[in-house]
Amino acid sequence: MSDYFQKIIHFKKFNRMKHVLNATVAFALLFAINSTAIGQGNSSKVGNGQVKQIISNWSAKPKEVANVMIKKYGNPQEATANMLIWYNNGPWKKTILFKEEIPHDFPKSHTDLLQQFIDYKTPVDKFDDLAQYDGSVIVERTKGEISARCDKEEMNFLALNLANDVVTGNKTAEEARMYYAKAAMAFMKGEKDPYTQGLKFTVPHGNTGDPDMPAKM
Repeated sequence: MSDYFQKIIHFKKFNRMKHVLNATVAFALLFAINSTAIGQGNSSKVGNGQVKQIISNWSAKPKEVANVMIKKYGNPQEATANMLIWYNNGPWKKTILFKEEIPHDFPKSHTDLLQQFIDYKTPVDKFDDLAQYDGSVIVERTKGEISARCDKEEMNFLALNLANDVVTGNKTAEEARMYYAKAAMAFMKGEKDPYTQGLKFTVPHGNTGDPDMPAKM
């Protein structure tokens, strides 16, 4: 066989190998991209070892709440030295457990460290009423969220159920405070008010934000 034809054959083999190699590289790149996306998504979980290492340095209360939440919802999707974060756990859009404890004296002295969020559109004229009702009910107008922060999930259910009553006009801020105090004290005695057992209103999902409007210059 002449050198000319041998060169043609080698050239064709090289091209075939190059196409196979390119396809392999492309597949590997696609797999790597997808793997990265999964690792950063809300469905991936932080490993047991990492979670245990993080909360080992926490004080007793946040460590206790961490174990309760992990038992109920599994490991969080995100973790730092100062917080654990779950997404779409139960009725919640997001749950953040903080290492930091915030002193709160209503209805009796405790610390706030568990903050739980839902989508919710709060009318602007109800912001003051909600602030008067409970300073640990936090409203985000632009984002369209409302959250409650306490030391137990049951108290966050109670706080948001009453916040919804205030927004819908079923209770005044003062009536909501009185109901909260009574239900919270009863809960400590082992009684379970329905408002502590879950959200008692339909929770919207999206389309609750208020981007406002440009200022007139």
